[in-house]
Amino acid sequence: MAFFNCGRLGSRSLLASINKVPTVLGSASYAQAAASAPKIVYKKFEPPQIEHHDDRNARLKRPMSPHLSIYAPQLTSILSVTHRATGIILSGYFGALGIGALVLPHDISHYITIIENLNLSPATLFVAKFLLAAPVGYHFANGIRHLVWDMAKGLTIKEVYSSGYAMLGLTVAITVLLASL
Repeated sequence: MAFFNCGRLGSRSLLASINKVPTVLGSASYAQAAASAPKIVYKKFEPPQIEHHDDRNARLKRPMSPHLSIYAPQLTSILSVTHRATGIILSGYFGALGIGALVLPHDISHYITIIENLNLSPATLFVAKFLLAAPVGYHFANGIRHLVWDMAKGLTIKEVYSSGYAMLGLTVAITVLLASL
């Protein structure tokens, strides 16, 4: 009796609504529902046609995505790309020096003597040393700039641009100093 009284929802009892479930299930016509079900048709497997990405975009009349050509060159992006390029160049320097030290029959003094015997003008030697020292000077100066950024200093747009120009000046000074040695 407690179940009967506690289960009242509105004016009907819970037991009265449970008693109606078998009659609702019995009156459903499952045969009609099965007759309206879609028919399954089996087809032989055909592999999908391979269509190139660009051809599909042209067929669907999608616009071509722009790449770097739409962006105006900025000091920050150019300095970033140059920093990566000088890192690759320095890796090439050290790789060539290491392999040369292992493979070549003489030590470095022998090759320096060969260059001295070429009797190149001082201007030619300075330009050659300048070109060899430029990646070192740039990567060193920009590395100092990045270390300052790692301390969370100089991160506003104005400071980034001013430190970029200062770094370029420091690069020229370091490169000239190394080339004049």
